[in-house]
Amino acid sequence: MSEADEISGFDIGGEEASPPRLIALGEQDRERLGEALQELLSRGSISGLENARTGLYHWCRQHAEWLKEAAAVVGLDILQDHEERLIQGLPRISALQLGLRQDATLVWLALWYAGDVRWRDDGQDQVFLSVEELNALLKDQLLPDAVGLFTRGRMREILRQAARFNLIRFSPMEPFEDSGIEVLPAIRRVIPFRDLAAWMEAASAFRQPDVVEELETVEEETL
Repeated sequence: MSEADEISGFDIGGEEASPPRLIALGEQDRERLGEALQELLSRGSISGLENARTGLYHWCRQHAEWLKEAAAVVGLDILQDHEERLIQGLPRISALQLGLRQDATLVWLALWYAGDVRWRDDGQDQVFLSVEELNALLKDQLLPDAVGLFTRGRMREILRQAARFNLIRFSPMEPFEDSGIEVLPAIRRVIPFRDLAAWMEAASAFRQPDVVEELETVEEETL
């Protein structure tokens, strides 16, 4: 075969040569890999504790190198926490990062704080709090002058989003303020503060009057 034939992609007989497959896997494994990537891109993680995803979680553990290689192509780093039975996809590029509204960012910051204090300062293995306690934490640590900042509907939406990304476990109850929240260690990798001082520096931005006004305006529009 001449150099010109190689460049054109045709063999001597004039037939187009088949290009190599990007990932040399059987059809079933390719489908599993695609399912894993879709899950990581849409939800950020795969939990082996969820019945519907237990099989996928175990497939990812057995084929960790395939998953890492494919995830790198789409801009994700893979982190496996076998103790938590969790596989996380951490974005390498800003385009894959989750764009949260300010009110959701505020709640996630409060959840991080609740987890950090009890894991680091109190030495607890698990972190549980109610929505009422979360509201108190928001007021005490982030926005002391903001009253009634979140509607119940919006808070429920934010907590369900955090649960979908396996950052918390959320157990809705009536009254809503009694709903249970378990903060999961995965939140420390999604919100990777070095220490509480770094958290305080970031949280201080939400205490500015213009930010409070903007948050309150958003809530008024959703009522």
